[in-house]
Amino acid sequence: MIESIQQFDVDLFLKIHRGLSNSFFDWLMPLMRNRFFWSPLYLFIVVFCIKQYRKQGYYIIGMVLFTFAMGDLIASRVIKPLVSRVRPCNDMSLTNEIIHRVPCGSGLSFPSAHATNHFAIAVFLICLFYSRWKPILPIGIFWAFIISFAQVYVGVHYPVDVTTGAFLGITIGLICSRIFKKLQPDF
Repeated sequence: MIESIQQFDVDLFLKIHRGLSNSFFDWLMPLMRNRFFWSPLYLFIVVFCIKQYRKQGYYIIGMVLFTFAMGDLIASRVIKPLVSRVRPCNDMSLTNEIIHRVPCGSGLSFPSAHATNHFAIAVFLICLFYSRWKPILPIGIFWAFIISFAQVYVGVHYPVDVTTGAFLGITIGLICSRIFKKLQPDF
């Protein structure tokens, strides 16, 4: 059963990585996974929270950082070493199939820390702001999804890596939002 899931994962990876290959995605997807590309958004979140919510804004930013740290810690320091799955771009059986769009890196693949972290932050912010601004739901989910999808497209993660990372991130985001609401009940 594990072998059939792994084969499905490799087949789906190749359909995305090679099958959707086009010059526009080749330009766009490396940007979508680049942390510097999203720096203006992160800066906006910081400025917005502090300007709009003053002292509580600092708590929100602190909890966003805590949410990120928890996602990264659990994905990168706990699960990845236990599973030790090789990235597709480092998998010798896929050497002739990989299109090198970004440097591969030597890290492990399962789960995707990018997916975990971004879904965690997105869900945390959605839980906080949805009652005040409904569009945050589709925007937040799309933001986390496009970053996760880009990880597969550029060849550094399998679909199961990002899917698991997304579910892990959603769980972390929900837990962190509950913690925040317990600590800041008047928000």
